Amino acid sequence: MNVGFFGIQYSFGLQQTAVNPLYSFLGAHADQLPILNLAGPVTGLLIQPLIGAISDKTWSVKWGRRKPFFLLGAIFCSLALFVFPFSSSIWMAVGLLWILDAANNTAMEPYRAFIGDKLPESQQTYGFQMQSLFVGAGITLANLSLFVFQKYLGGSSESGGIPKWVYYSFFLGSFCSIASVVWSVYKTPEIPPTEEEFKQLKAEKEGDTFLTPFIDIFTAIIKMPKILWQLALVYLFQWYALFCYWQFVTPMIKQTLYNVSENDEEKANHLIELSKQGSAVANSDLSWAKNILHLVETAVGQTGLMNGFYNLITMISALILIPFAVKFSSKNVYAFCLSGTGISLLILPFITNEYIILLPMVLFGIGWAAMMGLPYSMVSPSIPPNKRGVYMGVINMMIVIPMLIQTVSFGFIYKKILGSDPSNAILLAGVLFILSSVSVAFIRNENKVITINT
Repeated sequence: MNVGFFGIQYSFGLQQTAVNPLYSFLGAHADQLPILNLAGPVTGLLIQPLIGAISDKTWSVKWGRRKPFFLLGAIFCSLALFVFPFSSSIWMAVGLLWILDAANNTAMEPYRAFIGDKLPESQQTYGFQMQSLFVGAGITLANLSLFVFQKYLGGSSESGGIPKWVYYSFFLGSFCSIASVVWSVYKTPEIPPTEEEFKQLKAEKEGDTFLTPFIDIFTAIIKMPKILWQLALVYLFQWYALFCYWQFVTPMIKQTLYNVSENDEEKANHLIELSKQGSAVANSDLSWAKNILHLVETAVGQTGLMNGFYNLITMISALILIPFAVKFSSKNVYAFCLSGTGISLLILPFITNEYIILLPMVLFGIGWAAMMGLPYSMVSPSIPPNKRGVYMGVINMMIVIPMLIQTVSFGFIYKKILGSDPSNAILLAGVLFILSSVSVAFIRNENKVITINT
C-alpha cells in the first residue's frame, strides 16, 4: 500500500534538490529563492486539508475513498514533471511549480489517511515508518539521478540555461510518479464502510454545500486534540529549518566545496551571454566562465549525492527506529533524532571535502526517517477515524505555515542579518532543529504504548 509514496516522493525529491538550482540556471538570485518557493506552502495550506475533508465523505464502490484523489494528483504531477525542464523563464518554472505542488498535495494527505484507514492501531507505527522507507527510496532515486546524470550523461552546459542532464531526472520522475501510484491503486483495496457508516456518510452528504469542507476544517481545528497543538510548536521550528536547508544547501556547497560565489556565477553567465550575442570576449575570460558554470553544475550534482545519501540512510533507519520507539517511546526517539539533525547542519558549513561532507548526512537521514513517520504514529491514535482525512490535512497546515512564514521572511533575514551568506543560513537551520528537539518536551499526553504486530 505504500509503493505509491515512492513516486510522490520522487517528485518532492526533485523539488528539494533540483528546482532551486533550476531557478538559478534561469537567472534567479539567492535572496529570491524563498519567495519563488511560495507555491509549496500556499498549495499545501489550501489543498491538503480541503482534499482531506472531501475524501472523508467520499465513497465509490469502484474507486474507494482516498484512491481517486491520489490517482488524480499523480496524473497531474507526472505531466508537470515532464514539462518542467522545458521552462524558458523563471516565471514559467514558478507556474509549473504551482501545478506540481497542487498535484502533489492532492495526492499526499489522502494517501496518509489511507494508511491510517487500513491499519489497526497496533500496526500504525510500523505502517507509518514503512511509509518513511518509501519516502526515502523515492527521494534517494531523485537525488542520485541528478548526480549520476550530471556526472556520466550530461556534460557541462556551456551556453547557459538548463543543462540537458536535468531533463533526464524529470522524465524519470514523470514515469515513477504515475507508475507507482497506479500500482498501489490496483493492488490495494480500501476497506468499505459498514452499512451503518455508509448510511451516516450518505446522510451527512445530503446537507452538504460548497462551504461544508471549509466548515469541517474550521470545526476540526477548533476541536483539535491537544497533542496536535503541542506538535505544532515542534513543526514551527522543524519545517522552517528544512526549507532553509533545501533552498541554501546548493549555494553553500558552491561556496564551501568549489569556492564559487554568487557574483562569480552572475559574471560567468554574463560573459557566456555576451559570447552568444557575438560580442568580443577574451578566450581566457570565456574559459573561466565555462569552468565556473561547470563547477556550478557539479555543485548541483553534489547536492543530489548528499540528499540521495541521507535518504538512503532514511530507508535503512526507518524500520530500525521502530523497536527504539517501542522501548523508549516515539516522543523520546523523535526528540533525539531532531537533535542529531541539528548537529549535522551545524557541522556542514565547515567541511570542505566532497566525501567527508557525506558523514553528517547520516544524522540528517536518521532525523528525516523520524520526521516522516514518528509524529504521525504519535498523533494517529488521538484522531477520530471518521475525520482522519481532514486531520491529516490539518497536520499538513502545521507543516506549510512555517514554510509560508519562511518564504516571506527569509529573503530579508538572508540579506540583512545573515550577510547573504548561505553557510549562515544552514547554521541557522541547525539552531532551529535544536529548538524543535527541545519543543518535543512540551508534548505531554503520549499515553499509549505502541506494540507492533506484523
